[in-house]
Amino acid sequence: MGSFLDEDITSQIKEVFTKLSNPVEIVVFTSQKDCEYCEDTRALLEEVCNLSDKVSIKPVDVDNKPDIAREYHITRTPGIVVLGQVDGKMKDFGIRFSGIPAGHEFSALIHSILTVSSQEVVFNPDTMEFLNSLKSPISLEVFTTPT
Repeated sequence: MGSFLDEDITSQIKEVFTKLSNPVEIVVFTSQKDCEYCEDTRALLEEVCNLSDKVSIKPVDVDNKPDIAREYHITRTPGIVVLGQVDGKMKDFGIRFSGIPAGHEFSALIHSILTVSSQEVVFNPDTMEFLNSLKSPISLEVFTTPT
């Protein structure tokens, strides 16, 4: 299998990853059963993780370790969880990807890695006011389709 990332993209990601401050772990959930993009997703994520010593990959086969998939609420493969280090331990910030992160999803993955590493999210004041006004937890899901 060849490389997913060309030289230009690899160079850009390496440059962006120089801004990483805390370690990031990408947990990729795969299955040997009926998972068309599992192998490609894992290979792509390995390429991304090889671009910085602050980003690592943890592969999990859901067929052999369904308890870990349940722990992270992964119901489809390939599934991706982006964890960040806080006080020496990996913390789940709730960032999930379902399916191979190709196209616009790839940019979102790289941005998620940066955000989890810095642990800083910048919102405009109106958004912060709205978020601070929430009285109970909410779940936000964003769906995209390759077109």
